[in-house]
Amino acid sequence: MLKSYFIAARPKTLPAAFVPVWVGCLLAWQFAGALDWYLALWTFLSAAAIQIATNFFNDAIDYERGADTESRLGPRRVTVSGLLSRRAVYGGAWVCLMIACLCSLPLVQSRGWIIVVIGLPSLYLSYGYTGGSFPLAYLGLGEIFVILFFGVVAVGGSYFVQVGTWDWPAGVLGLQVGLLSAILIAINNLRDVEEDRRSHKNTLAVRFGSVVIHRMITAFVVVAMMLSFLASFYGAPWFPVLSIPWFLIGLFCVRGVKASPPSERYNRFLAIAAIQLMLFAMLFTVAVSL
Repeated sequence: MLKSYFIAARPKTLPAAFVPVWVGCLLAWQFAGALDWYLALWTFLSAAAIQIATNFFNDAIDYERGADTESRLGPRRVTVSGLLSRRAVYGGAWVCLMIACLCSLPLVQSRGWIIVVIGLPSLYLSYGYTGGSFPLAYLGLGEIFVILFFGVVAVGGSYFVQVGTWDWPAGVLGLQVGLLSAILIAINNLRDVEEDRRSHKNTLAVRFGSVVIHRMITAFVVVAMMLSFLASFYGAPWFPVLSIPWFLIGLFCVRGVKASPPSERYNRFLAIAAIQLMLFAMLFTVAVSL
């Protein structure tokens, strides 16, 4: 059973929780000259718990709505494959949300009510991404959700936890992280477009088709790169040059997606997009250290 929960947690998605926290904390270190590792640890644990809860809810709800079947092209899902019952997966999701709440208590103690304002929508949307009466993923809002909550809110919130203020570079970096994270969702939805169409999961890929999505993910990569040129205004002048490797990886990923029809091969492109996101964080670390 523990192995099944591990599969449902989708550990390969955890960079989407780690990267924005790390980038926000690094920016705080750049500005304040110090990093509170205690608060950084609780921030990451809370973000990771919300990410895993989102994955659990997604697993169970997509099964309920018929969006996941045994013939899916992506990684195995525990509910549809019978490894765990729907009730067990829901239970895991609620436990993760409780863990996220507990992990956020030191953050609330340190920074006050604003953490609650940030945290409550994040907690709800871990369910509301695929569940409820307004499921974002089923309405073509998945990419916007990721840009905002796995990018701008996550980076900005992590920065605020460290320094207690809001500054525009956190918004810029949050937008970059959000755009690169949204590429993962866009590729995932392209891979699953036929299954999603049959289950009335109206992702952007279903609504507009592959050509529009190809242009969108290209724009995400290019805009994220262009925003790197603002780094000289917040003390990381080498970041535009250091961004070239992850930018080229992004273009390579886009080229592969354009050249291939939706298939299991898209799982490889998802891995490349995840590497791009992690490389962004690594090279930003180098940039603020120079």
